Amino acid sequence: MKKKTSIKKSGVERNGVFSRCRRLGWLLFFMCLVIVGVVWRLFVLQVVQSSMYAKQAVDQQTASGELFPDRGEVFLQDEGKALYPLAINRPYFAASLAPKEVADPEAVAMLLSDTLQLNRQDTLTKINQKDDPYIFLAHKLPDDAVNKIRAAGLKGIHLDKENYRFYPAETMASQVIGFTGTESGQLMGRYGVEASWDDALRGQNGMIDQERDAAGRWIPLSSRETIPAQNGNGLVLTINRVIQYEATRILRESLDKYGSQSGSVVVLEPSTGRILAMVSLPEFDPNNYAGGDMASFVNPITSSVYEPGSIMKPLTMAMGLEAGKVTPLTEYVDTGHVFESGYDIRNAEEKIYGQSNMVKVLDQSINTGVVFVEKLLGNSLFSDFMDRFGFGAKTGIDLPAEAVGSLANLTNTKRSLSFFTASFGQGVSVTPLQMVMAYGALANGGELMKPQIVEAKIHPDGTREEIPPVSVRRVIRSDTAQTIGTMLRDVVVNGHGKRADVPGYLVGGKTGTAQVPKTDGKGYQDNVNIGSFIGYAPINDPKFVILAKIDDPKNVEWAESSAAPVFGEVMKFLLGYAKIPPTETVK
Repeated sequence: MKKKTSIKKSGVERNGVFSRCRRLGWLLFFMCLVIVGVVWRLFVLQVVQSSMYAKQAVDQQTASGELFPDRGEVFLQDEGKALYPLAINRPYFAASLAPKEVADPEAVAMLLSDTLQLNRQDTLTKINQKDDPYIFLAHKLPDDAVNKIRAAGLKGIHLDKENYRFYPAETMASQVIGFTGTESGQLMGRYGVEASWDDALRGQNGMIDQERDAAGRWIPLSSRETIPAQNGNGLVLTINRVIQYEATRILRESLDKYGSQSGSVVVLEPSTGRILAMVSLPEFDPNNYAGGDMASFVNPITSSVYEPGSIMKPLTMAMGLEAGKVTPLTEYVDTGHVFESGYDIRNAEEKIYGQSNMVKVLDQSINTGVVFVEKLLGNSLFSDFMDRFGFGAKTGIDLPAEAVGSLANLTNTKRSLSFFTASFGQGVSVTPLQMVMAYGALANGGELMKPQIVEAKIHPDGTREEIPPVSVRRVIRSDTAQTIGTMLRDVVVNGHGKRADVPGYLVGGKTGTAQVPKTDGKGYQDNVNIGSFIGYAPINDPKFVILAKIDDPKNVEWAESSAAPVFGEVMKFLLGYAKIPPTETVK
């Protein structure tokens, strides 16, 4: 019996020992897991994520601030190359309220209601919000309001300096300059030069790092690392302030006279491609663009297209002269119409001119005459010349949203009707700037220039970097350009351009009364037209190319009575302003 009992106890003891060992093993296993986890965590913290925590430690010990540069300023030119500010930086003040600091609520409420036109009771309510540390009141305070607040010396009102863009010339050249908006605390260009040259004007932000205490305050004697902001470049525009002003005045008076709502004038220096004036009405005030019509922000000279009408005819004639297909005295018989593809192309007012030469074609603006030239050229060569003159492509001017117009009707060279109408400016669309530059090529001896709106950059250190003129390509020979210039002079003397003449000078140019296509179907709008006159002077040594464009004049039908007089007035002023001596005897 004892032996059996002894055997049984021995089994129990073995089971107990095994159970304890198993528990101890599990305990050791979990302890190992914990140790491995701690070691791994330490490895992650001290090795894998050490740089991140080091950065956090640095961030807690240092304060960083972004440094904003001054935006470059923009200038027009004046006589003698003097600069006139068009866009500058001007400091304003913003007002805010710290309710806890207000000692005399009634006086503060009364002052703010008087100076900032705030409701007195609403202001008192804000002052009583003692838990609110900061309440913004108003941006861009007038100078008299700032002076009154400072003079009162009441606690709780804070004035903080802010920089804003200011346009001293107000509406002058507004579509050229555009305006700025605020983004992330920095001025950003919107429209015009402010947008197209935004990177150069904006400059580069800087940064400042310095140690701070536990409360987040700068430690004065600690080390400081500063990356200075780089101020933006200033710009000098090619636009002459006096010419811009006078062209604007003449155009505005003309729009009133002819009952038109809009129009444009462009003045080009053909030898360089510099734009001396770029006027479109209506304008807007970039100081108060929020109250303006958004449609007026867009520059129609670069961004709007139209069918140019008869001002295309001298270019078609130049193509024919260049290709050797016609001379000024080449004759043909005008029957009053050309029949093509089921359409009857007729002259204006259905006139018939009979035996005519190429000089008469331009003088009398004969549609069938330029169709005659286009036929001699052939559709492929005509299309090639249109490309060479710069139509259907951007001119490359440094302004945003430039349109390219459309030569889509000229893609199929077998469809002659489209080429016939294009020869006198219908069925193709162009921008006013493209047309100015094409005539600039005629005036510049056949060489097409890139239009230039910025003449120089002024670096932050004050040095001036000139931007040289750029030649695009030669379009026609110089002798061809001279011949077409003589023909354009005849248009002014003997044709429809008499009211564009300036006594004592050789002025040449061409009228164009263009129809306006319907927006909701084929054909043209009834009783709506665009009057244009474009030309240059003096013909023997061209200094200025001018395009005058009047949109939908109400009390005149033809451009010779609307746009031509505008051209004449602007050209007369320019020749006198530039002190160009007359060469012709005034009868």
